[in-house]
Amino acid sequence: MPVPVSQRDLNIMALLDQKYTDRPYYGVRRMWKYLQLDKKITVGRDHVRTLLRKMGIMALFPTRNLSKPNPAHRIYPYLLKGLDIVRPNQVWGVDITYVRLAHGFAYLVAIIDWYSRRVLSWKLSNTLESDFCVAALDEALLLHGRPEILNSDQGSQFTSEDFIGRLKAEETVK
Repeated sequence: MPVPVSQRDLNIMALLDQKYTDRPYYGVRRMWKYLQLDKKITVGRDHVRTLLRKMGIMALFPTRNLSKPNPAHRIYPYLLKGLDIVRPNQVWGVDITYVRLAHGFAYLVAIIDWYSRRVLSWKLSNTLESDFCVAALDEALLLHGRPEILNSDQGSQFTSEDFIGRLKAEETVK
């Protein structure tokens, strides 16, 4: 069961969210300095990093210390380069974002048909585990058939055994 976020952290997260909206290129160090100097909030840089990760926020221009992919996960090739998308169910896209709520955050996964730009399925969760992504995929497959290609950022939820296993069962992954 996830640990609830303290009110102090919620307030800090709200400030970080506002600053990120204004300055999406700010990384951990700049966000930390913003809290220290502008808002007079004493907080550790590592805690700011933790809160930003919890919110799913990262600078638009990554720094030199990029995280490495998990070597245990297979990297799938990018299949969309030069591809003309001309029909429904040819390409679906899937992604996760966070949604700020009155008392915390939730994570939203959405599956979109790239041709029609229609949202095929979406689910909310209070954790980043893969089960809500698999549930969204199951719903999209049930209601709309299967795509030829499912494009994702290859985050851990989308390269998990459950998610990939479901795609293999539908013969979407070869």
